[in-house]
Amino acid sequence: MMPARVAMALSLVIEMNVTEMNVTGESARAGESRTYQVRTYGCQMNVHDSERLAGLLEDAGYVRAGDGEAADVVVFNTCAVRENADNRLYGNLGHLRPAKDGNPRMQIAVGGCLAQKDQGEIVRRAPWVDVVFGTHNIGSLPVLLERARIEREAQVEIKESLEVFPSTLPTKRESAYAAWVAISVGCNNTCTFCIVPSLRGKEKDRRPGDVLGEIRTLVGQGVLEVTLLGQNVNTYGVEFGDRLAFGKLLRACGEIDGLERVRFTSPHPAAFTDDVIAAMAETPNVMHQLHMPLQSGSDTVLKAMRRSYRAERYLGIIERVRAAMPDAAISTDIIVGFPGETEADFQQTLDVVRAARFAHAYTFQYSIRPGTPAATMDAQVPKEVVQERYERLVALQEEISWEENRRQVGQTVEVLVAEGEGRKDDTTRRLSGRAPDNRLVHFVPGAERPRPGDMVRVEITYAAPHHLVADAPALSLRRTRAGDAWEARQGRPDSPGVMLGMPTVGRPPAVPAAQHSGCP
Repeated sequence: MMPARVAMALSLVIEMNVTEMNVTGESARAGESRTYQVRTYGCQMNVHDSERLAGLLEDAGYVRAGDGEAADVVVFNTCAVRENADNRLYGNLGHLRPAKDGNPRMQIAVGGCLAQKDQGEIVRRAPWVDVVFGTHNIGSLPVLLERARIEREAQVEIKESLEVFPSTLPTKRESAYAAWVAISVGCNNTCTFCIVPSLRGKEKDRRPGDVLGEIRTLVGQGVLEVTLLGQNVNTYGVEFGDRLAFGKLLRACGEIDGLERVRFTSPHPAAFTDDVIAAMAETPNVMHQLHMPLQSGSDTVLKAMRRSYRAERYLGIIERVRAAMPDAAISTDIIVGFPGETEADFQQTLDVVRAARFAHAYTFQYSIRPGTPAATMDAQVPKEVVQERYERLVALQEEISWEENRRQVGQTVEVLVAEGEGRKDDTTRRLSGRAPDNRLVHFVPGAERPRPGDMVRVEITYAAPHHLVADAPALSLRRTRAGDAWEARQGRPDSPGVMLGMPTVGRPPAVPAAQHSGCP
């Protein structure tokens, strides 16, 4: 699957509030409305699924409520790949119980990977939950909410295979200038640490024409950047028998007028082919950025993980990417403390990190996930050993990230202005956005203030491990259709104003060490 943008300590949380006006032909009483909120945890695929959930509810007559309003309907879109996922969900459900007891109109729904895994267990442990739905039937949510309201009992509906490809569902996009586009769902791998294949199912691919049609529609609405999503995005085409389909898709994206940036996540090293490198290098709007999970630098550990590549192959891919694109920024995922990992194994991981010189890495402490082969393996590594190794890895990667970022000082880059990416922008009087290689840039605007979706050219003056700074005023501003689209949204009462940025990289502040996301 994908880095769990990732936080992977990663928790992407989106909150969308909506009002139900009329759901199944039974009109709401005049003057009344019901509000809802979607809370999203986990990877980009979950984030995109939440856009679908919001679209479904709005299509059924719901509208967004005001900020800070207590919601009548709360939807949890859950993640199941971290050790604390269960506790986090049930803790949040417990916090909502008093509100539900005090509001007979309130409904709570739980969907996503944890719902697919636990199914009836959720209602047993939290009987005040009204709806439980899985990863394969997100389109059922409005009907299940109404059924639960009418029948006054919990509705649990979990399908074992995909009902409808999510791309066919209504979508409420949370950004006017950047969009997720799912090209496949599911995974055919059997990594021993990962529960995702059993929850998302086997890989299902969309036809290229459908993908490109969606992208053209998005560009027509003002979108400048798309990120292609798949659990193993570069195995795209396996279902219709074309092993070169992903590279062809990247090249086809280059022919779409108005599409300025194309990204993708996450490719699997075992399936990474040279035609994809060529497509990245030769297609102008495909960004020179690659997120490719390593997981371990030890061949022994990779074998135990059932990762069908070895360190030499991984480093060979990086070497060929940099030969074709010297400016490429490469990032990764790494698990520390997988069962049986020795100090020698861990040292091999550090060796690969030194050789690869990642721009950044999402680092995770291994956590047991019931239902995975690794959960019952012998030689589970003691927590204190995992913690110590994790800290050494983070320290090394931060040193490398800082060195790599310092190489950017003095460079001029074009930044796609983002909304909400810089937490300190108000106090620093800067704005923030992403460079072509996806590095986060905080910059000082020029005389004319850019809008989210506009492009500015800036000169990098300072580097930190996880961001760059341009303290001189922007060199130029290019107002774009995406900025126009963002501006048009601001006058709409249902404008969400939600940021879908990357999660924190490296050591999460004041949070226990991150667990693995279950991505490839």
